[in-house]
Amino acid sequence: MDYRIEHDLLGEKQVPADAYYGIHSLRAFENFYLTGRGIHKELIKALAVVKKAAAMANIETGQLDKHIGKAIVHACEEIMEGQLHDQFIVDALQGGAGTSANMNANEIIANRAIELLGGQKGDYSMVHPLNHVNMSQSTNDVFPTAVRIAALKLLKPVSEKFAELQTALQRKEEEFSGIIKMGRTELQDALPVMLGQEFGAYAQAISRDRWRIYKAEERLRQVNMGGTAVGTGLNAEKRYIYLVIEKLVDITGLGLARAEYMMDPTQNNDVFVEVSGMLKAAAVNLAKIANDLRLLSSGPTAGFGEIRLPEMQAGSSIMPGKVNPVIPEAVRQAAYQVMVNDHAIAMGAQGGELELNAMLPFIADNLFESLDLLYRGAAIFIERCINGITVNKERCKQMVEESFVYATALSPHIGYDKATAVAQQARSEGKTVRQVALETGLFTESDLDRILDPYQLTKPGIPGRR
Repeated sequence: MDYRIEHDLLGEKQVPADAYYGIHSLRAFENFYLTGRGIHKELIKALAVVKKAAAMANIETGQLDKHIGKAIVHACEEIMEGQLHDQFIVDALQGGAGTSANMNANEIIANRAIELLGGQKGDYSMVHPLNHVNMSQSTNDVFPTAVRIAALKLLKPVSEKFAELQTALQRKEEEFSGIIKMGRTELQDALPVMLGQEFGAYAQAISRDRWRIYKAEERLRQVNMGGTAVGTGLNAEKRYIYLVIEKLVDITGLGLARAEYMMDPTQNNDVFVEVSGMLKAAAVNLAKIANDLRLLSSGPTAGFGEIRLPEMQAGSSIMPGKVNPVIPEAVRQAAYQVMVNDHAIAMGAQGGELELNAMLPFIADNLFESLDLLYRGAAIFIERCINGITVNKERCKQMVEESFVYATALSPHIGYDKATAVAQQARSEGKTVRQVALETGLFTESDLDRILDPYQLTKPGIPGRR
């Protein structure tokens, strides 16, 4: 392999001759082999967006030579389109508050710009990673801004996927609107409900998640681009500070705005904690719904067995014919990881000191994983579970008819104590509540037809009372 020699503060180092990255990226690669994962592809694109906006603003202020600036912009656009991503070699977790990711971007863009200008990679006299690509910038405004842009790009599809999940649940609400079944509290028989009502309640919870995720975008729109190292804007022209935000808005189409107090987003990361909390709430609802579906489909002969989930794969290496609820189980695992990530993000945000938070790569990595997991989790939940759910009507009917909870409907007519006695007698003698109520002479057949109409028991009011 051919190499070129590059120099930095610590000395010189061999860099593969065909590499677009340089010495700073290579040192980071060697220093921070932690997760084995590179930075998120949306963060790579967002870094290129920031560099493009900065170059355009610097050209307009006259700070950056147009010839060099246009080559930088072209290189950024290639990265935004998905090219050269394999040259981003730094680990997702890294010391330096994102400096390694920023330098990786600077070197790739510089070397690609050099190539576009007809030079050889590593000839930084043509385009310099710091003097040109990083002009008017610091890692401390570039990286936080890129993280926010990447998060905004990832939030929208999550919100849209949760809207799809809400719709899928509402379709089941309508489909199962006429199916009566036992409701349960604390896993014990409660009162009859419509299966459609249960799915309607799930849809309501997801509707709140959809709205929260949509509103989370507002929390991420203020950026500190132009604040440079500590939010004071040193080494950035005043005109540039305003121009670079305008360029970011034009390039992204996002409603970005310059933070009123740029030192704030440079040092404080509570916004990411807030957004993560909204994602955690969505994860909680996903996990709860997924577990309910496991319970309702349990058995199929020795459990509730009221609904049937789509059969996705064989469930056992030893028990022939067994099929497990693998999609709800996988969704729960994704949801639990989001909850864990939320705690990690809170710890990372708390871990900053004074004018900067060195934990931002850690915060970003966990946030992006949560967004990806929620999107994919909701997608497979819809496609491989919710849409294919069917109902076991006979099982639902049987469990309602055999339950002792009909005594609840008798309580307004004969009082709690007498209704309890009816339920106890029915249980001890193996009879239905209706049979005991008739035998004791407390009600006539026509009375019980009105009072114990199961469909009336799923609605407001007192059954049987005219």
